[in-house]
Amino acid sequence: MEENRLKREISLFGAFSTVMGTVIGAGVFFKTASVVSFAQSSSLTIFAWILGGFLTLCAGLTSAELATAIPKTGGAVKYIEYTYGKLPGFLLGWAQSVIYFPANIAALSIIFSTQFLHLFHLSDSFLLPIAVVTGLSVTVVNLLGTRLASRLQSFTLIIKMIPIALIVIVGLFMPAVSEVSLFPVRAGGNSGFIQALSGSLLATMFAYDGWLGVGAVAGEMKRPEKDLPKAIFLGLSFITVVYVLINFVFLKTLPIEQISGNLNAASEAAGQIFGSVGGKIVTIGILISVYGALNGYTMTGIRVPYALALEGMIPFSKQFQKLSNRFVVPYVAGLFQFCIAAIMMSLGTFDLLTDMLVFVMWLFSILIFAAVFILRKKEPELLRPYKVPFYPVVPIIAIIGGLFILITTLLTQTILASIGIGITLLGVPVYYINKKHKE
Repeated sequence: MEENRLKREISLFGAFSTVMGTVIGAGVFFKTASVVSFAQSSSLTIFAWILGGFLTLCAGLTSAELATAIPKTGGAVKYIEYTYGKLPGFLLGWAQSVIYFPANIAALSIIFSTQFLHLFHLSDSFLLPIAVVTGLSVTVVNLLGTRLASRLQSFTLIIKMIPIALIVIVGLFMPAVSEVSLFPVRAGGNSGFIQALSGSLLATMFAYDGWLGVGAVAGEMKRPEKDLPKAIFLGLSFITVVYVLINFVFLKTLPIEQISGNLNAASEAAGQIFGSVGGKIVTIGILISVYGALNGYTMTGIRVPYALALEGMIPFSKQFQKLSNRFVVPYVAGLFQFCIAAIMMSLGTFDLLTDMLVFVMWLFSILIFAAVFILRKKEPELLRPYKVPFYPVVPIIAIIGGLFILITTLLTQTILASIGIGITLLGVPVYYINKKHKE
């Protein structure tokens, strides 16, 4: 069995590092603009980041039970397939292949281009060309072999913590330009509290994205039953504290009107804290962090259509199975992913793309949370090296949080949600047509 081939070598610190490296990406720098634009107050902005971290913690602890019970290559796709059947599992793989990973690549390429233009004071007319070149360059790196892509990932993992640490440590001791009040928690502007909370909470979810892959290392941990919940709890709690602190610094450094909707807010805050030259150095660090996140999603995303193709579950499976002779990389899957991402770059903005991918992934996340209840009842004898703590409270909180995100997004961003659902459901005829073709 597959589980027997996994070497149990990962320690608590290794799992903790995996949590940190998986979740911390570009969202911490750029989603503040969207959170503030919905919240319009410092109190609700901070509250949204805390609530987002709490829901993510519950989600991570819940999904990890399935990761240890079903430690198969494919992760979440296999959890859903095991619980609900082939079609739902395929739909997640389909959504990841045509929405989640391409939208991540497109959004991060756009944000890289935005920061590049801001750093070098270039015209906005260069936004799309630079974004496309950025996405293409990362794809080329990955097509040149996993070793090169992995080295890039390791390098950027170290670099991306530097601007976060500098902004938090120095920014906390700088005199405040704007007053930040945490209580009472209320929405600013003319928006109702629920509408403001739902929009700001959805925006934070992109920064916390990555928790679903946290349990993927469960089968390789020395003591998953003890170390996995510790790694998830400590890792996601630490990330939440970091996110709250860095947003506190942004809010005290810049007027709230300057942050709202401003994707350059992190760079401008760095300029205020460190001066012109220091701010540019921090911005370069942020660019490297974004590039590393882009590389991570590209490297992982290429392998999803390839994995589906190996099982003959998508059209043109033989083409998607092809590996380059020299670098042994699924190059057709890589080019397919980049083409979809390039189309998305030309059609969507950073916030539009990230909100859609978050919405679609939470559709499947709720199925994963529910799967814990279903399998506990259907297969009580299933070996579970780790069980979610405080069951059933933690999974219920995760489900309620997910439903809140989905329902409020449907009500407030109906077109965006409908597009996400529509593209996901397109996978149904694809599945059956391909299945009939194979027979």
